[in-house]
Amino acid sequence: MIEFDGVSKTFGAGHVAVDALSNITLTVSSGELVAVMGPSGSGKTTLLSIAGGLETCSAGTVRVDGVDLTTMTWDERAHLRLRSVGYVFQELNLLPGLTAGENVAFPLELAGARAAASQGAAQEQMAELGVGDLSDRFPDDLSGGERQRIAIARALIGDRCVVLADEPTGALDSVNGEQVMRILRRACEGGVAGMVVTHDAQLAAWAHKVVFLRDGRIVDETAPAALDRVDPVA
Repeated sequence: MIEFDGVSKTFGAGHVAVDALSNITLTVSSGELVAVMGPSGSGKTTLLSIAGGLETCSAGTVRVDGVDLTTMTWDERAHLRLRSVGYVFQELNLLPGLTAGENVAFPLELAGARAAASQGAAQEQMAELGVGDLSDRFPDDLSGGERQRIAIARALIGDRCVVLADEPTGALDSVNGEQVMRILRRACEGGVAGMVVTHDAQLAAWAHKVVFLRDGRIVDETAPAALDRVDPVA
């Protein structure tokens, strides 16, 4: 569902050029959750941004849902994100003028769904993340952890085939962080391909595979030893 083939990304040119990614080859299949780990500056967020069509690669190819992103215009990539890709940004990017429920429903309404159906789906998704009672509150009236879960609900709503999450548990305590990873893994085991950036090895253990980046390169891939001990639908 997500395929990186020899992907490199360079920012700048000449003596100020920075190689953020170098020759990345990675596949994330439908039904699979992949955690991406590595030190700050290792290229984790850049990798996620390229998968979501927010950045273009300097070399190589990227395919999402069978479509080569490197041949698409910005508008075409934006349409693909709206239709198929859920994204949890590190900065969350909630719209301050919309309520929590309206933020979650927004992608469905942009895609042409009726308001009533979108709002109903938003309420169900929020309830699954434990924030169903916050539908009428605005982002500025929510705690950091509540805003984080609203952003995750927005990414999961609708018929998404790919979910990308940049530090989705950063503002949550360990209990709520594990709840979020459980939900992401459950979504993936329902057929979604997922990539999540995290610094927390305990939370990465919810993934089917962990990829380690250093200096823009994949230095290791492993299946978490804790995988056999977790219950993704508990």
